Order: sequence, then C-alpha cells, then structure tokens
Amino acid sequence: MPQQVAPGLLSWASDIEPGTIEQAARAARLPFVPTAVALMPDAHVGMGATVGSVIPTQGAIIPSAVGVDIGCGMVATETDLTAADLPDTLAALMPLVAQRIPAGVGKGHDDPRVDDYLGAVGAPHTSLTGKQESTALAQFGTLGSGNHFVEVCLDERDQVWTVLHSGSRGIGNQLAQRHIAEAKKIMKQYFITLEDPDLAYLVQDTPQFTAYIEDMLWAQRYAMASRARMAEVLVASLFEVVGYGSALQTINAHHNFTQQERHHGRDMWITRKGAIKAASGDKGIIPGSMGTRSYIVSGRGNPASYNSCSHGAGRRMSRTRARAELTAVSLTEAMSGKTWNNDRAGSLVDEHPLAYKSIDQVMADQKDLVEIQHALTQIFNYKG
Repeated sequence: MPQQVAPGLLSWASDIEPGTIEQAARAARLPFVPTAVALMPDAHVGMGATVGSVIPTQGAIIPSAVGVDIGCGMVATETDLTAADLPDTLAALMPLVAQRIPAGVGKGHDDPRVDDYLGAVGAPHTSLTGKQESTALAQFGTLGSGNHFVEVCLDERDQVWTVLHSGSRGIGNQLAQRHIAEAKKIMKQYFITLEDPDLAYLVQDTPQFTAYIEDMLWAQRYAMASRARMAEVLVASLFEVVGYGSALQTINAHHNFTQQERHHGRDMWITRKGAIKAASGDKGIIPGSMGTRSYIVSGRGNPASYNSCSHGAGRRMSRTRARAELTAVSLTEAMSGKTWNNDRAGSLVDEHPLAYKSIDQVMADQKDLVEIQHALTQIFNYKG
C-alpha cells in the first residue's frame, strides 16, 4: 500500500533513498502536475525525473521524464519446452546469441530482413540525416549496453521462457536529446526558472510539443518492433540448439513512455519512467537483477498508481559505486550454475545483483498493483 512521503508524492517503496524522494518531490511541485506523482517500489534517482516514477501532467510534457531511451522495455516468450527438453548446458546458445543479437555501445548488423520490420514503423517527425538513417537500420534488432540483456528462464512449472530487455538504441537517444535541449532552450527564452533544469517541459499545442510527441511515438514503435525481431531471433536460436520447439505466447511492453489516459476524472498525460502499465488484466514482465528471479505479472488496475507498477528491481548503487565496492569474483559466485558471458565478469560488475534492490521485496511492496502469474529463474544470461 502507498504512503504519502511528501506533498503530492505517493510511494510504494519500502527501500528508498532520501535523495530519491527529494528528486520526485521536485517533479510533483510543477504547476502542471495536477495530482500525486506515484513512486514505484524500485524507485531511484535518475536524470531530471526519478526512475520508477509515474508523473501525471496536463497541458505539458517533460521530455527527460520519458528519458533518452524512449520505448525501452521488455519482451518475454513462453515456449512449449520444459527443463527436460534442454541439454545439460546452454553453452552452444551463447555464440548464436552474440552473433545474431549484437550487444554493446553502437553495435549494429546487416540483417537483410530489417527493412521489412522498419516499414511498419514509419518515419519520425524529425528528418533524419543519412548517417542517422544508416544507424537506425544497423542498430534495429540489436541489444545495446548497460542493463540490457537476453535470458533463458524456467518458471515454477519448469516451462522454458526467453526474456529480453532493450529500447530504441542510438536513434531514440539522439531524438530524445534533441527535444530535451529544445525544452531547455524554451525555458531560457521565456525566463522560466525550474528547481532542476532537466525538468524543462514542452507546452501542449505548440509546434515543439507536436514534434516531440511524433518523434517519441516513432521511437516507441521502433523499440517495440526491434524487441519483437530480437525475440523471434532468440527463440529460433534456442530451438536450433534444442532441435525443436514452439512459441506459446509473447508479451512485449514499454517502461519508458508517455501516453494520454483518463484518471481521477481528468484526461492527463501519464509519463512512466521506469514503470509499466498495469491496468486490470495487462500482462507485464518485471525482471530482477543478474542471478535472481524475474516475474510475469497481470495488472490489478490500481487507480492510485495510475494503473502502473515497477519495471524491475531498481538500483541501490550507482554504477560507479558498484565498480568500487563489488568484485568480479563475487559476481562469478552469484552466477554459479548459470550459463553467462563470464569472460566479461570484470566489465559487468556494475550489474552485480548486490547493486540492485531485492526483487522479492519489490514484488512484496506492490501486491496491490500486480498479481504474479509466473516466477522465472534464470539459467542463461547474456549481457549488453
């Protein structure tokens, strides 16, 4: 159940830093935020707006609240395979995933089928340069870096699932940065002083607002389609290793986005920064950190959270602090018994499970937001 932790600020988090509350309270004080900002149980400090927050606005949108990875989200596929169908190790899957779903900053590929997928995505409002168009094509269907990942998991029935986390890649970042800069320029032009410059906003029915919405929606479609392509490639690769298999269902959902919704008798823009839509019956994926569990959930449609829930475990350490305090040795111990890219343990320390909140506590905090359908245990992890 939520607690009011500051004026206009509701929190579902039992584990939250004071700085997170202070940052979210700054957003809640904006004059175009008519009702409470909702903090999910995985909330932590982000750029401008808090990661794990749901921000309702009327007449304006904050581009940095959506963030620079527009449309970032999760895709999960349930297969008809069970643990008994799998080989003793999934080591043979690792090179296939690494080749077919390139990971890392700026990494792309030359998949000839990309044009078929991007045709349905359409074109953004902003005219892309030739280089940007080439990047968008090359990076479509690629994982990215940071906390983006590929997993194979077993649920409580020993049913096999694939899970993947990715967003709109470099082109989404460039479009987002363009509009964040435009919003900051407008604030200076009209002498608008904000508690945090990253809360710069665009006013509805202005050309700048319209341009942002159209670019944002395009980046969301790009991210959604890119995840769909990677999920298809991942499942096919798994079936290639096993020798057979069929997909039963796929869930594909954003957790960095905004859209118009009606709540509390008002039509508002609901910006979910590190949060997923959890209206009654909505299916979602809430991942834990490396070496822990992930969850397939069904939304309960809680009006206090604007029909939302957490998008994951949420960081408890910054990447800099994690690299300073945690070790490759302890990460390797935490990943014992799993197939993963352990040759990169030193560079993945900032993704250590101890750098994140307890996913089990996060799920306990949001029992009134979602119902757990399946608990997934990782057996294979490939990190961006």
